[in-house]
Amino acid sequence: MTAPLISVRGLTVELGGQLILRDLHATIARGKITALIGKNGSGKTTFLRAVLGEVPYRGEIKFHCGHDHSQPQPRHIGYVPQKLNIDAKLPITVRDLLALAVQRRPIFLGISRSTQATLVAILESVNAPTSLLDRPIEKISGGELQRVLLGLAIQPCPELLLLDEPAASIDFQSSEAFNQTIVRLNREHGVTVLLVSHDLSVVSRHADEVLCLEGGVIKCHGSPREILTHETLSQTFGTDMSVFVHQHS
Repeated sequence: MTAPLISVRGLTVELGGQLILRDLHATIARGKITALIGKNGSGKTTFLRAVLGEVPYRGEIKFHCGHDHSQPQPRHIGYVPQKLNIDAKLPITVRDLLALAVQRRPIFLGISRSTQATLVAILESVNAPTSLLDRPIEKISGGELQRVLLGLAIQPCPELLLLDEPAASIDFQSSEAFNQTIVRLNREHGVTVLLVSHDLSVVSRHADEVLCLEGGVIKCHGSPREILTHETLSQTFGTDMSVFVHQHS
């Protein structure tokens, strides 16, 4: 059995007087791709935000990091949201966005040569063209923006990568290339991935484990072959749901 990177015990989150997560228990396997599935409003994004420490919670989220598994948290956690909200009137290029995250000094003082090289390396790491650097954020496609955000999330290479439906708003060809990049990071660098996705074909092809979230609690946990059955999916999404699931290898 694979050792966990994260153990969650009794996780409870209440926001705006509404109980979102209720005494949730789960484990996220080290070095695996774990998919989190469930209906809208089931608490998937809140779960990711709790792991990131962005929302107050009760219970325990314990990381088992480092070679001796004694570090209190990963040295670097990467996160790619479903959508980045940027004011279309804001005159910012991809180069500016990346430099703001990478360079310590203000970018109005200029971008150093070493930082320029880092920005190129970030795009190359996710198979994105370096010609994107000088394009305004508002002018690039959804798929291109998600690759830029992924490049930022894996700089430096994270121990844990959280993805909140990162390919939901991009076309099939772009989303498949994006997913293959995630798989490569996991297989070649051992990055632990926690992926929220509504695309069950993606889950069946790429996930090692699946967590079903319903009403703020984990209802089932297992391999895609065990979880992506008509019976389990009907319980999770509703009895009138019709799904086509690819054979998982």
